[in-house]
Amino acid sequence: MRALKLKDHIVFEDNDYLIINKPAGISSLSDRQDAMSVLTWSQDYWPQAQLCHRLDKQTSGAIALAKNPEAYRHLSMQFQNREVNKTYHAVVQGRQHYSEKKIELALTVGRRGLVHVNQGGKDSETLVTTLDVYKAHSLLSCTPVTGRTHQIRVHLSHVGAPIVGDLTYGGKLFYLSEIKHKYNLKKFTEEKPLMSRLALHAANLKFQLLQGKEQAFEAPYPKDFQVLIKQLNKNRPIPAN
Repeated sequence: MRALKLKDHIVFEDNDYLIINKPAGISSLSDRQDAMSVLTWSQDYWPQAQLCHRLDKQTSGAIALAKNPEAYRHLSMQFQNREVNKTYHAVVQGRQHYSEKKIELALTVGRRGLVHVNQGGKDSETLVTTLDVYKAHSLLSCTPVTGRTHQIRVHLSHVGAPIVGDLTYGGKLFYLSEIKHKYNLKKFTEEKPLMSRLALHAANLKFQLLQGKEQAFEAPYPKDFQVLIKQLNKNRPIPAN
């Protein structure tokens, strides 16, 4: 991962904050399995960088770091007061039609970090809107009001719209043969999934800068997400006359 150049992934930078379009496959913080993380990667670029929030390892998209203690406190308070707006895009299974659907569930983190719906857990809320519907999948916009572990993944799974590639919460890998008419695979070869991770991307992050100005930061889709959307668009069902 160190071969990647941080500058190629910077969405925004000023004297206080660094917004990175995180690639999938890199953890927010170092752990026993992987010493490399967004934090260590960023501190190679700016030694005083502090991570302000986290994204799952296989989730791509906008993540914010503070470049000084005052900026860190300023953004931390906004997260604490739920004043930061985060929007994720997810490709899910099924033809889903939502308009500001509110999903409210109590969640508990169980063994091995798996999250379960549990009446005795912590309250969580996500707003979901459909952006596009394809042959057998949908593109959704998800805005988490709360910030619980795996919240979007569990919420979507609970309403019957698991995220593509999210094997932990009922999702399935996406194969082009599922939607492409007359798909031909070469002899003696095995079809590989079009996307090898869950199809979840932190597309937008909005908060107040240290000087008081509110600003939104857009993180473009990475290549694997772009390819998935392109194929879903190309292989839409032909409308009836």
